[in-house]
Amino acid sequence: MTPRPQKSPPKPLVEASLEALALHYVGRFATSRGKLTAYLARKLRERGWAGDAPPPTERITQKLVDLGYVDDRAYAEMKSGAMQRRGLGQRRIAQTLRQDGIDETTSEQAAPDAAAQWDAAERLARRKRIGPFAAEPADRPLREKQIATFLRAGHSMQTARNWIESAPGELPERPETLSAEDWE
Repeated sequence: MTPRPQKSPPKPLVEASLEALALHYVGRFATSRGKLTAYLARKLRERGWAGDAPPPTERITQKLVDLGYVDDRAYAEMKSGAMQRRGLGQRRIAQTLRQDGIDETTSEQAAPDAAAQWDAAERLARRKRIGPFAAEPADRPLREKQIATFLRAGHSMQTARNWIESAPGELPERPETLSAEDWE
């Protein structure tokens, strides 16, 4: 058996190849400015830089933002909606957006309203068969696990209790007025 020839290491990046990588990345993935900058930094660490001047990552990122290929607000709204449809709560959504480099103002604008958060909690309860969607009432150890499930998903303790204390087949009463304080 003949040994495989060793691959040569990839060539260090130049401005044109860095821009091509950035364009390819935004063409394949919905992304934020922060994620694109992190991606370019990672590629520079992996392959190195061949230019004399420092790598123009900020200029390339700004160019793609100006062209409309990267839009933090649209990304935050899309990501927030997708996470909410999975049953995740506001705290978890905000944490993910912060990790993706979305600023706090944009994150708050993309945050679901209280009624949408209630619906997300219902989707989580339905998916995990908790409270009204369970076959039988949960005993104490299972209740604690269910509360932990709601908390990990980013919902408040009060929301978790509302759903877990509901008897199988009986939906909890939707609060008349839902305020942001109920979800923190």
